[in-house]
Amino acid sequence: MSSADRRLQPRRRPRQVRAELTRDRILTAAAHVFAEYGYAAGTTNRIAERARVSIGSLYQYFPNKDAILAELLVRHIDRGTWAQADELDLSPGSLEATVRALVRDAIDNHRDDPQLLRIMIEEASFSQEVIDTIERHGRNRVGQVRDLLARHPDVRVRDLDTAAELIVTTVEMNTHMLMADPRTIPVETFGNELVAMVTRYLRGDQ
Repeated sequence: MSSADRRLQPRRRPRQVRAELTRDRILTAAAHVFAEYGYAAGTTNRIAERARVSIGSLYQYFPNKDAILAELLVRHIDRGTWAQADELDLSPGSLEATVRALVRDAIDNHRDDPQLLRIMIEEASFSQEVIDTIERHGRNRVGQVRDLLARHPDVRVRDLDTAAELIVTTVEMNTHMLMADPRTIPVETFGNELVAMVTRYLRGDQ
């Protein structure tokens, strides 16, 4: 493990419920502090005060605020699993509704706090755990979308593997950018245009 990875590793993985609750409280407090004060001013002292733990207790779990932000990013990515994918109606004529469900899920996963999302995009250091989480999430998401494309009667693209990669990347990246700065385009307008674009591509519209 490189020194950079060690710097981002949590110091203590809780084994007891009480310790897990303390760790969760620190992470929740950090999310609020980063969103309220920004990353530079979101110090570990402020996080400890918001979490109602001593600074020494905080350092038992995380060596620095970079490690805290990296853990928040891991949790954010893991929370993005598309749980409703298996419940969709894949009957003929339902392609636009299927795409809309995909886009809506991506938007909903990024609604919580635009300021925190922006900080995670701009400031988070990419430890090996973060990289592994991103890759795992990407594989799962692409696999879900490819499976839907393969089973949907309205899909006309030939290369399903490439189509799934393109769709996931397009939806995720554009959603990240929009939700980090939601003033640029109304969310409803963004969603409608993204749905229309992806649906036309999948139907093979000329």
